[in-house]
Amino acid sequence: MTDVAAVRVQGVSHQFGEQGGTRYVRALLDTSLDIRRGELLCLIGPSGCGKSTLLSIMGGLLEPATGTVEVGNQRVRGPMPREIAFVFQENALFPWSTVIENIRLGMMFQGVRRAEREKRAQQALAAVGLMDFADYYPGQLSGGMRQRAALARALSLETGILLMDEPFGALDEQTRMVLGEDLSVLLSRTDKTIVFVTHSLGEAVFLADRVAVFSARPGTIKEMIEVDEPHPRKPEFITSEKFTRIRNRLYSLLHDEIRKSVSESAASARVAADTSGRRAEP
Repeated sequence: MTDVAAVRVQGVSHQFGEQGGTRYVRALLDTSLDIRRGELLCLIGPSGCGKSTLLSIMGGLLEPATGTVEVGNQRVRGPMPREIAFVFQENALFPWSTVIENIRLGMMFQGVRRAEREKRAQQALAAVGLMDFADYYPGQLSGGMRQRAALARALSLETGILLMDEPFGALDEQTRMVLGEDLSVLLSRTDKTIVFVTHSLGEAVFLADRVAVFSARPGTIKEMIEVDEPHPRKPEFITSEKFTRIRNRLYSLLHDEIRKSVSESAASARVAADTSGRRAEP
């Protein structure tokens, strides 16, 4: 890992809906950060604080209302499939295609030649431990294995940046731990830059080189926490005093923000109910 910025976010704000409208939401507020080349940065914060919105803006899936995102020296103005790959909570595999066919398709859309697609597909399957399941269909795999396949597809694209939006969120805790260990090994072997959205404090501490803690909506970075532990991370790290100290720090930072988020949601629900009731009056 170096101190050179792989992604630079400058003054990004975003909202949904028209100001004054009932569906108006300020998601992000004046958010800036530099993501170092070769690091794994976790984004954590209350629900609705703009973590996934920021990830979509980084990847060019969403245009910010204000501010800019740069990858290298290039401003992000739309999807950049040669530089950025995504892994989402829903694996988005084509159910009618086998695992290896799903991986090849990603590269085909990227314009990779057939011979190169086959080589990369085999390498990606080996990296996630699915060589024996190349010809299986997604419906024949467990949830964890489907997420491995989705990760293999992203790895096969050989982008320098990987954006992951709660990729293990739907899995059981034991599977999440194992996949987290595998991701830490991957990071130790490559120079990939990974931005990882999660709601799990333990997952953030175990995976991240740094954790960006977001405030309640409109989200902005409240504090950046360093996790000074080399990759690959060992399971023993979870029981260490350092792990517990950092996790407790994250909990302390998030506690009040989550309270604010819950209070705001309850207030919004009351306003919506009152508005609906007035409209229903004859």
